[in-house]
Amino acid sequence: MGQRPSLAPLEAPRPLPALTGGGPVAADRLGPLTGVAPGDTSLGLYVHVPFCVKRCPFCSFATSPLREGLQDRYLRALPREMDLLAAAPWRRTTVFETVFLGGGTPSVLEPAELAGVLGGLRARFRIGADAEVTVECNPESVNRAKLEAYRAAGATRVSLGVQSLDDAILGHLGRLHGARGARAAFAAAREASVPQVSVDLMYGLPGLDVAGWQQTVDQVLDWRPDHLSAYGLTLDEGSRWGSDGVPGLPPEDTVVAQYWALARSAAARGYEHYEISNYALPGCRSRHNQVYWRWREYAALGPGACGFLGRVRYSNVRSTERYCELLERAVLPVAEHEVLTDRQAAGERLILGLRTRDGVPEGWLGARAATDPALAARLEGWQAAGLLEGAEGRLRLTERGFLLSDALFVELVQV
Repeated sequence: MGQRPSLAPLEAPRPLPALTGGGPVAADRLGPLTGVAPGDTSLGLYVHVPFCVKRCPFCSFATSPLREGLQDRYLRALPREMDLLAAAPWRRTTVFETVFLGGGTPSVLEPAELAGVLGGLRARFRIGADAEVTVECNPESVNRAKLEAYRAAGATRVSLGVQSLDDAILGHLGRLHGARGARAAFAAAREASVPQVSVDLMYGLPGLDVAGWQQTVDQVLDWRPDHLSAYGLTLDEGSRWGSDGVPGLPPEDTVVAQYWALARSAAARGYEHYEISNYALPGCRSRHNQVYWRWREYAALGPGACGFLGRVRYSNVRSTERYCELLERAVLPVAEHEVLTDRQAAGERLILGLRTRDGVPEGWLGARAATDPALAARLEGWQAAGLLEGAEGRLRLTERGFLLSDALFVELVQV
């Protein structure tokens, strides 16, 4: 590990409030996380804010409609979960170097509500003085004043869910903003002096041709966002389009052409393609997402949130009502957990590393290939086909390898 970040001043120590009366929260309230400790002292933290004004047809995330009273109930339950997690013995020696508020739509929170969430985290946990604090925002739900208040509350980064700059496609996606609103939201973030602004786009969408995608890419790159994420449409189980289907999907060669259009345009503008779906100006990579790709540990708060501590991967209940109900009974809302085996851990570390431009140490694959002729042959085939390359003691996928990564990873786990 590198140098530990310096720590922001903490509030005066205080007893953790009892949830059902009778003193501080007991460590045995941690349920399946009892006795689990991270192997590192520097972690990430994901906080799920599940609310959406309207659910998009392609979305399979844990979301909740903005029903009267439910958001207030969630904002009362979230500090209870913080209290339970803060009862873990590792809390006092661990620093959160990144905090990511995802959703859902975290920008439905009013500035005072966001400040309350971030203040609650600082009161209970050690947050690095230079921590990256990201808030996902939908364009229609922010303006300059709101983003200035978010920044004052501690946000250092916003991620704008733009998706497209074609109004017809945005309407088909169920988005509540248009191209003009997306441009205005980006301008508002710049005017609010948010240190870093990221933009999310989607390709492979119904009705999207290469020319239309190129136009969106060029316009967004003209804005000069610090970071750009671009995801090909996937019809995941749990989404409306995943279950009902959707007409008008472009053929595979069109989707491939859209991938290359972005990769070439971003490179020409000085963006580093540092992960399969992510591009950044120098020094502007997402620190939080790199926690995932580098197989580092992170805690989780909120309905549907997923965490990884020690060798334990876990996820919270997805229903916001159930999440609140459990916390009102002082029960940590973990729904599922598994302890990773050495083989699982090695496989995850390898595949996540190959998602990035940094790649993985040659030894990770070389040691396995030395005793596995099938893997050795497969790696030689990838290199001969220009999908994998070596540099400075590391192996990494090429740009073309990124494009074919899903198929390559299937091959990798089969050997």
